[in-house]
Amino acid sequence: MDELVVGRNPVREALKGNRPVNKVLLARGINPAVWQELMQLARERGVPVQPVERVAIERVARGQAHQGVAAYLAPYAYAEVEDLLKDAREPFVVVLNGIQDPHNLGAILRTADAAGVDGVVIPSRRAAPVSATVVKTSAGAVEYVRVARVNNVARALRYFKERGLWVVGAEMSGKVEYWRADLRGPICLVIGGEESGLGQVVRDECDLLVRLPMFGRVNSLNASVAGALLIYEVLRQRRTP
Repeated sequence: MDELVVGRNPVREALKGNRPVNKVLLARGINPAVWQELMQLARERGVPVQPVERVAIERVARGQAHQGVAAYLAPYAYAEVEDLLKDAREPFVVVLNGIQDPHNLGAILRTADAAGVDGVVIPSRRAAPVSATVVKTSAGAVEYVRVARVNNVARALRYFKERGLWVVGAEMSGKVEYWRADLRGPICLVIGGEESGLGQVVRDECDLLVRLPMFGRVNSLNASVAGALLIYEVLRQRRTP
């Protein structure tokens, strides 16, 4: 079944990416520059464009902010875990264990793309899949980040360790503050779900547990915020002589 994506940026990035786009809907009266840009991108990809009244997009968008733009995409094609390490000179992989909010997943994928992460792993059960909401929240970044979906996160972590990656989990009980940990070299960063955290089985597979210290009255950060801090700390350390 085709996947509906709405909004200028998600549709623009979908047309620039590799996923097949089956049709683009453009509402009459949108910004002429946006119309021209999307028409040109669609023409280059050979994607049909259907001009429609704005109400037609509102009907299919079902309350989502669409900006007069929508597209029907082929279902998202997940990568294999092995694909994430291809062409990676110094692998950097992010594993998300049980992120259930699609907005958090989309935000983390956006950060992963910005930081040059080689790939992201998500569980196939009890976790948000790549959906239209994820595509929109990621501002189209999902089209550039390889995402693998696995049945067993612990097994995936063992696979990465066998290939020389240092597995670092974010956990409130971690003994090392994240900025004091050595996060250079091939690394697999593990971020737990909003409710359950890492879970004991996944925690046991980690080589190191780091924490984000909390000094206020709230005892945890949003998963996407925590993920952004940790991902960019890896990037900072890699770029520091």
